[in-house]
Amino acid sequence: MPPGYGYGGGYGGPPAGPPPSNYLVPAILTTLFCCLPFGIVSIVFAAQVNSKWAMGDVRGAQDSSQKAKTWATVSAIAGGVILILYIIVFALAASHSNTSNP
Repeated sequence: MPPGYGYGGGYGGPPAGPPPSNYLVPAILTTLFCCLPFGIVSIVFAAQVNSKWAMGDVRGAQDSSQKAKTWATVSAIAGGVILILYIIVFALAASHSNTSNP
């Protein structure tokens, strides 16, 4: 086991206190409404948080939590960029079709 992982230097039972947020809801929502590939990565990391916490892997749970949040954010941003590009393409197509008709 790498040094610094776990609670008290090793894996054991769950540590006292609540686990870090798993960001599962934002991961699912960004998967459904924004960008599927990045959202799936977020869901995978979100699913790891509670199991790592239950094993006593505090750093692993915190790392997975942070990665789930990061990938959900990346998914939301990618979805926004794709939506903006979609709107621009259709606006340009609409303006081009209006100018070509007499």
